[in-house]
Amino acid sequence: MKMTSIIIILTLLLIGHIIALTKPKAATQIKNNTIETLIMGLNSENLGLQSSSAYLIGELKISQAVIPLLKILHTEKNEELRIAAALALYKIGSPIAIYAVKQSIKFDDSERVSKLCASFYNEYLKNKFYDEEINVDVSKTALK
Repeated sequence: MKMTSIIIILTLLLIGHIIALTKPKAATQIKNNTIETLIMGLNSENLGLQSSSAYLIGELKISQAVIPLLKILHTEKNEELRIAAALALYKIGSPIAIYAVKQSIKFDDSERVSKLCASFYNEYLKNKFYDEEINVDVSKTALK
């Protein structure tokens, strides 16, 4: 009896866990306060805070932060911070952000930053053309 109860409980927990994993997650709503705080972090004098803010902005794709990220990419002396800004711009993916990453390939004084920007830009192009190929294949299939 006791063993049967344990097996039933474990089975229900397993089923609940599987259902939770298969449900699509709802898009998270980013509050204005969060956006403002992250942009303030970009403008901080603390390099760690600036870098972390840039990373989170990229992960959350906060397009309102493109201008402060551009400023960092173009004027910051610290290579790591410029790389973090370029990565965030790549992840945001807006036309202005991608153009800035592309321009940094040619015009950044640091070879390291230029190479990483080239890597980000190449990845963008791969994803863009891959998505376009999928759309073309779907439209060809639809025409048949």
